[in-house]
Amino acid sequence: RYDRFGPAGLGGNASGGAGGFGGFQERDIEDIFRNFGDIFGGHSIFDGVFGGGNNRRSRAGQRGVPGGNLRAKLQLSLEDIADGVEKKINVKKYVSCKSCNATGSADGDAGYTTCTTCSGTGEVRQVARSVFGQFVNVSACPTCNGEGRVVKNKCRSCYGEGRIMGEEVVSINVPAGATDQNTMTVRGGGHAGIRGGPSGDLNVEFEEVTHEHLVRDGLNLFYELNLSVVDAALGADVEVPTLKGRVKMVIDPGTQSGKLLRLRGKGIPDVHNRAQRGDQIVRVQVWTPKNLSQEETRLLEKLRHSPGVQPPVKKTEDKQSFFSRMSAFFN
Repeated sequence: RYDRFGPAGLGGNASGGAGGFGGFQERDIEDIFRNFGDIFGGHSIFDGVFGGGNNRRSRAGQRGVPGGNLRAKLQLSLEDIADGVEKKINVKKYVSCKSCNATGSADGDAGYTTCTTCSGTGEVRQVARSVFGQFVNVSACPTCNGEGRVVKNKCRSCYGEGRIMGEEVVSINVPAGATDQNTMTVRGGGHAGIRGGPSGDLNVEFEEVTHEHLVRDGLNLFYELNLSVVDAALGADVEVPTLKGRVKMVIDPGTQSGKLLRLRGKGIPDVHNRAQRGDQIVRVQVWTPKNLSQEETRLLEKLRHSPGVQPPVKKTEDKQSFFSRMSAFFN
């Protein structure tokens, strides 16, 4: 049910007369190739290439006109994406008319008459002549839409279309690990066809909702942890939010701003392999206070010139770029 994303034939009778190049016989070009029927399995080469022959003449046997496709957006939270979820959406669309059982006729299947435009074939032909001969263009009959029949007594509910505007609840099974702007196709979830024709498809585009605390990057999640200067210096036990609730983390004494901590397996699963799951990366951000009381200011002034609170002078060989440190962390 779910997915991840009429040709016209040539035909006619031969006609006499000379024309074209050097007395070339003006004939239906399909007949010329039909002479090679034994070579191509008993059919004209145009039957296979252009959809002619028996396939072309079966148009009148087709019931109704196919319905159109629809598009819809479905909002998903990171929690929905992490585990997969079944969502139901209301879709406004054409649905089959129950009054006439989608036939469009007040008399049901018996309320039809043969189309006089195409004499029931469902096709109309236009002949064009050129220096190469006679070409016949075959298309669906505009009067009966290729059905070969028309409604005699139209249904009062749908006015002969076999469908009415309505609403339908469609279930969408969202796989774990789906990504923003992914599209899922629900076969037959679109508009109902005219007079019993096949329904179109419903294309559902996923829209990832911004999370309150977490930011997604592929399979990984990122969280910024604000630490006070005191907690960063002395160490602390903290709680951080994850998609499965809050978890405890131990912050070591002397933790620097920008340090990256990893919670393994707390990220998003791979949509193609649920056994593979990303991590949650916690980035420490040491927060510097702005509004200090007199007592707090006095305490910090005592520490201003203390050797233990002074940043070390890094040697050139100890310096690493931010990208080098990031690469080392993930490798």
